[in-house]
Amino acid sequence: MNNSEFRLPSAEGEAQRYSEFYIDPHIHMTARTTYDYIIMRESGIVATIEPAFWLGQPRTHVGTFQDYFNSLVGWERFRASQFGIQHYCTIGINPKEANNEALAEAVMELLPLYVCKEGVVAIGEIGYDDQTPAEDKYFRRQLELAKELDMLVLIHTPHRNKKAGTSRSMDACVEHGLDPARVIIDHNNEETVREVLDRGFWAAFTIYPQTKMGNARMVEIVKQHGCDRIIVDSSADWGMSDPLAVPKTAQLMRERGIPETYVRAVCYENALAAYSQSGQIQETDWLASDAIDQRQMFNGNSVLRGQEPTVRSSRECILIE
Repeated sequence: MNNSEFRLPSAEGEAQRYSEFYIDPHIHMTARTTYDYIIMRESGIVATIEPAFWLGQPRTHVGTFQDYFNSLVGWERFRASQFGIQHYCTIGINPKEANNEALAEAVMELLPLYVCKEGVVAIGEIGYDDQTPAEDKYFRRQLELAKELDMLVLIHTPHRNKKAGTSRSMDACVEHGLDPARVIIDHNNEETVREVLDRGFWAAFTIYPQTKMGNARMVEIVKQHGCDRIIVDSSADWGMSDPLAVPKTAQLMRERGIPETYVRAVCYENALAAYSQSGQIQETDWLASDAIDQRQMFNGNSVLRGQEPTVRSSRECILIE
């Protein structure tokens, strides 16, 4: 698909599809293409949350973190808006890179400069990878920062020893005085979900091919545990992942008899309820969003590479006040 073929849904179409709006509350768009934004919007995704994360190669200078954080609150936010998607982010140092203590110390100095910027909905994704002493040290320091600033927290649970690492993550949050209702525990599976829900945390699930969670398994999770405080995301990144994992999971849930109210809760409403506690994200952000004009620039650059710009009149916004 080229840009001339890209058509935003009409106002009438938007109204008809209103019940099929989705939020992907964990996706790494820095690693994705503009084409992904196009197909995500066409599939009903109206908002994304992009956690700061591991880029696949160790960073060696604090300046690379600074440029990355600037991109998350700047260019990426603009790029998403040019395709009708609202972009938010979380800021933090991931557990893998927390093991470089000299670098982690420098990044900790940066965090207060970024976590209170517009569009930042939480501190994250933080937590454990190999559950080393250094990971524990910087995880807890970031929990303290969240407590001091009254911010939400997004927790990355480890791929290895997941059940123990998830329990330990929640223990740390409680020890530091955080309210479980303001903490999202991500990358859950069948082993961890019951404890996370019982302890009052939000339980997020990542639909990621062949690793974290498949969407058929996700259907069974919802059948067994219901929809309260359960969130579906994609964590799509530079790996073999799917930026349409949330709408595809919603479709599969409908085909397998999950009530529409449950589908809407786990693929839209719960993410909005959890992260709107930050005061940085609300439904009117997309229901009353500005007209799209791809002739706009960010620091002198547009999203176009010689293509014709798409322009959508504000008359097509579906909110009537």
